[in-house]
Amino acid sequence: MPHTTRRTFLRATLAGAAVVAAPLPLRAQPKTFKIGVIHPVTGPLAEPGQACRLGAQMAADAVNAAGGIRSKGGLQLELVLGDTQTKPENGRVEAERVVNQGARMLMGSFDSGSTAAMVSVAQQKRVPFLVDIAAADPITANVAKSVKDGQQKVQYVYRNFPTGSSFGRKAVQYFTEMFKEAGVSPKRVVLMYCNDLFGQSQSRGFQAAHKAANPGWDIVEVIPWPEPPSDLSTEVSKAKAAKPDIIAPITRPASAQLLLPELRKQRLDIMGVVSPGSPGLYEAGQIAALKEDLEHVATCVPWANFKNPKTNAVAEDFRKRSGGKTFDTNSGYSYDGIFIIADALERAAKLDDPDAIVDAMRKTSYGGGLMQYGGPVVFNELGDNPNAITTMIQILGGKPVAVWPKAAAVQKFVFPRPKA
Repeated sequence: MPHTTRRTFLRATLAGAAVVAAPLPLRAQPKTFKIGVIHPVTGPLAEPGQACRLGAQMAADAVNAAGGIRSKGGLQLELVLGDTQTKPENGRVEAERVVNQGARMLMGSFDSGSTAAMVSVAQQKRVPFLVDIAAADPITANVAKSVKDGQQKVQYVYRNFPTGSSFGRKAVQYFTEMFKEAGVSPKRVVLMYCNDLFGQSQSRGFQAAHKAANPGWDIVEVIPWPEPPSDLSTEVSKAKAAKPDIIAPITRPASAQLLLPELRKQRLDIMGVVSPGSPGLYEAGQIAALKEDLEHVATCVPWANFKNPKTNAVAEDFRKRSGGKTFDTNSGYSYDGIFIIADALERAAKLDDPDAIVDAMRKTSYGGGLMQYGGPVVFNELGDNPNAITTMIQILGGKPVAVWPKAAAVQKFVFPRPKA
């Protein structure tokens, strides 16, 4: 038997104590489910894109804090973030990157061009994709047609946001109802729009809805501009020559910052600026930059239901986390998007099969959204939510507020706009 020195004894004793004192291994933490969340957080669309990202992150935090995906053992959501830099071609690049980093679903991406680019990745790689914001009808319609025609087996793309055609129908309805409520009869509307995929889709939807409804007012001129524009004086001069009662613009933030001051500069004698629906007319940065030029401007956009106490609580948290910004179209639809995904994951038979997730998406009937809806979130044969509707908001006292329809209104609209 080998001789044991005092030093050897102490070393063995300490080693044994260390083994005894070592902490027990922690219980295995739930794995995460990665979602690729892609928006334009830099470039001309950075303000709405950043609002989308924050809304999505707040929702993921809320889902995780409430226990994660409970039917899957408390599975936590992990967002893999992407930035299109407001370049449509980057939609595909970023979608491929986040999928390569483990994203098993996609959500995004605000502008229709980059969203359309993401669709091909979703379909090719079999990654379920929820469009939180993007209105162009072909985004889902083209995929649905290819599946129906047998060119593709499964539709992986679904959208909660209203389509361009549905924007148009609601805009024509709200225009007509508000004019009647105000007791005025505008006759001449000039439609102006940014000539990108979004603007083209919105313009077509508005004109088609107008033709179908045949209201008591006419679209007397349709004026596109290249997006982004460097100057809109020529387009505004053409609009002025049409002697409009209403200017109906479909804008981006950068173009709105040129259009509205130009309308003032050329002194158009109009009843108001009422948009069929577009960004650039309600964000905090736009209000700060455009000031009085944006006062009384109205736009038909998806909007949060501020009559819901939960919406107000989330909106207050968003205000604190965003430096005082409004919980709006962008943040709200991205927030709801994450909860719609979480709802599908709860119901999916399994999560390692994208077709099982798609099957759960198809069967969605989610009633917990914070936005204004015409019913629960459901998806039709095109992959769109027919209950996604718009609200007419107006900038009053430097703040965007819901003014129509009456069921959604938190303040009475002002129309015609007061004379300067």
